[in-house]
Amino acid sequence: MVYTPMTKKAMKLCYEAHHGQTDKTGLPYVFHPFHVAEQMTDEITATVALLHDVVEDTPWTFDGLRREGFSEEVIDALVLLTHDPAVPYFEYIRKIRTNPTARTVKLADLAHNSDLSRFDQMTEYDGI
Repeated sequence: MVYTPMTKKAMKLCYEAHHGQTDKTGLPYVFHPFHVAEQMTDEITATVALLHDVVEDTPWTFDGLRREGFSEEVIDALVLLTHDPAVPYFEYIRKIRTNPTARTVKLADLAHNSDLSRFDQMTEYDGI
């Protein structure tokens, strides 16, 4: 991950926004966006990776992120990555493909979500 003032701001916001949330494995949720961000090689993708679940899973809004000073390039990718339940999943994925930043982050997100080694015990619901 690239450490810049913008990525540090995103790290702090991500940490605070996901505070108290846990993932399916019981670990603090914030480890997921941090892991995805660690796979990124530039400031924009690292920032988007850190924030990729903030609007979907917390009270944060895109306008709130704009007020914090995140660029429209970051916001545009986040809009694509934030899945509206009313939009069919494959349409959501097709839209992500149009933006290289969103596509890069989504691929890293899917890879981490698919890493079965994170689970101590698997259930049918978890993919086995």
